[in-house]
Amino acid sequence: MSEQVLVVRRSLFDELGSFHGLNAEVSRYLPVFLESGNHFFVPRAEAEEDPSLKQLIPYVVVTAGDRILHYRRGSGSGEKRLLKKGSVGIGGHINDGDGLGEAFDAAAYQRALMRELQEELSIESCFIERPLAVLNDDTNPVGAVHLGIVHQCQLAEPSVKANEEAIAELGFLTLEELASRHNELESWSQLVVGGWKGLRTVGSPS
Repeated sequence: MSEQVLVVRRSLFDELGSFHGLNAEVSRYLPVFLESGNHFFVPRAEAEEDPSLKQLIPYVVVTAGDRILHYRRGSGSGEKRLLKKGSVGIGGHINDGDGLGEAFDAAAYQRALMRELQEELSIESCFIERPLAVLNDDTNPVGAVHLGIVHQCQLAEPSVKANEEAIAELGFLTLEELASRHNELESWSQLVVGGWKGLRTVGSPS
């Protein structure tokens, strides 16, 4: 059977207030997206070609102190259009198997987020996870059919390993080092790095 991915209608995003870049009002968007009747599952191949739909993607930024985990999308990457691009986001599509029976709610979303994180990384540290922002970029074909929910995973210690070939050249970099690699980053990571100082991240001054 083809992979089924979670989507919302672009029209719902427009009704709530569409934008380009980052929006820290996660509570304005995510709870509405997860309300019964506002989301559904479709074959991934269909969703990738339909800009009237937005695929919800948890996009987890892993940090340790003031450094951010960076990697390059390797040969095992499921999104070939992003191959070899630098990234600061861990995550992927939400599948119908992440729910319990017919139900898909906030708890199911959180399970999907943690599943993706554990599939892609082996984290050997305590951590705090929290949502930071909604991310949208309609300037390219990948972004036009996806909508990111940016989360921060703040590690107590920088102890993490890659679990997949898709996660290559893993390492922690400062914000300044990431900014110097701007042209090598995928567009979502460019937006996250550019807007990071404006987000109320774990460990940042109130």
